[in-house]
Amino acid sequence: MAVIVGCRVLLQSFRQQTGTIDGVCRLKDHAKYLQNLLNNKLQYIRPTSNGATRHFSSDAKDDLSVRYLDGEDSGIVVFGINRPKQKNAISKNLVNMMTEAVESVKKNNKVRTVIICSMVPGIFCAGADLKERAKMQQSEVGPFVSKARSLISEIANHAKLGLTETKLAIIPGAGGTQRLPRAIGVALAKELIFSARAIDGTEAKRLGLVSHAVEQNKSGDAAYLRALELAREFNPNGPIAIRMAKLAISQGIEVDLNTGLAIEEACYAQVIPTKDRLEGLAAFKEKRPPRFKGE
Repeated sequence: MAVIVGCRVLLQSFRQQTGTIDGVCRLKDHAKYLQNLLNNKLQYIRPTSNGATRHFSSDAKDDLSVRYLDGEDSGIVVFGINRPKQKNAISKNLVNMMTEAVESVKKNNKVRTVIICSMVPGIFCAGADLKERAKMQQSEVGPFVSKARSLISEIANHAKLGLTETKLAIIPGAGGTQRLPRAIGVALAKELIFSARAIDGTEAKRLGLVSHAVEQNKSGDAAYLRALELAREFNPNGPIAIRMAKLAISQGIEVDLNTGLAIEEACYAQVIPTKDRLEGLAAFKEKRPPRFKGE
C-alpha cells in the first residue's frame, strides 16, 4: 500500500495570482521524469518574475525539485524530496529549500495546490538527519527544530509511520506532541510516542492518522497519483472560497463551537463581495462550468 496525506504526500491550497509558468513536465511524462530524477542529480527549479525558470547548480540543491504542472493540471506544483543515501532525512539544507519553495508558491497566485512526494522508492522521510544533528552545536538545535516546526505548519502496508524520538532520549520536536493528540486523541498519542512504535498504513488509516491508503502500483507512485486526483478535484473550485474554508476549519478546530461559528461567519463575509461568487451563481444559472479567477 501507499499512504496518502498522512505519509506527508500533502496537498495545500495557496493563493491565486496571475502569470505564466514555463519549464514544466506534463503528467504523461511522469514515469520518465521519475526515472530521470532517480538516475541523475536533481536541480531546483524556481519560476522568475517573467515566467522563466531559474536553475540552481550547487550540489546542495539536489535535495529538492520543484515542478510546475501545466495543461489540465495547471496550478498544481510538485515538491520532490530526493536524499536517497539519507533516506530523505530532514536536514538544515532541505528545510531551507522547502521554506524558500513554500514562500515562492505563496506569492504566485497561479498556484492552487502543492503535492509533496518522495523521489526515493520505498521511502518518504526517515525523520531528522541525526548524523547532521550530532554535529550541531547545542545552540543550533533549537532554531533548527523551530524552523522545521514552522515549515510543517505551512505546508500502505509497506509504509511505516511513527514518532520514534523517545528511543533516542528526545521528544518529537517539530510539533508531533501537539498535532498527534489532536488527530487521534491524547491516550493513543501517548501510547505511540511513549512506545516509539511505528505503525503501517492500514493501521494509520484506521486511527484517522492518514486520509487515504492505496495499493501500491508497479511504478511505486500510487500515492502521488491519488494525490494528483485529489488536487484535480480541488482545482476547479473557487480559490478564495477554499482559502476561507481552510482558515475557518484550521482556526475553528482550536476553539469552542460558538467561537468557531463566529470564525466561520467572518470567513463567509470575505467571499460575499468577490467576483468569483457572482461567477458561480451565473454559471449555475447558465448551466455551464464556472471560470473562477481568484478575485
